[in-house]
Amino acid sequence: MDQQFRQRPVIDMTPEGEFRGPQARPTSFTDKVMARVGGVAALVALVAGGVVVAGIAIAFFAIALPIAVLAGAVAFGSLWWRMKRAGRQGHAFSSMMRR
Repeated sequence: MDQQFRQRPVIDMTPEGEFRGPQARPTSFTDKVMARVGGVAALVALVAGGVVVAGIAIAFFAIALPIAVLAGAVAFGSLWWRMKRAGRQGHAFSSMMRR
């Protein structure tokens, strides 16, 4: 019901063919302060988001590092055991890599 009684904008054209818009009211002190505070709040939110992303990256690295060390130790142990067995049986240990 509110929409029926709301004033619709009047489109007014100058003789030069340009549209006249509604007259901008002068900005008050409160408008200026709120614009400044809003900008600072957006900057703080952006910095906080960056800190969260950095924290997630550090946490992922802290979780992945022990897994990588453990996998490397298992691979080293496996290769060492195969070389030891090959030496005991008189065979040369060979490893092939393909490109």
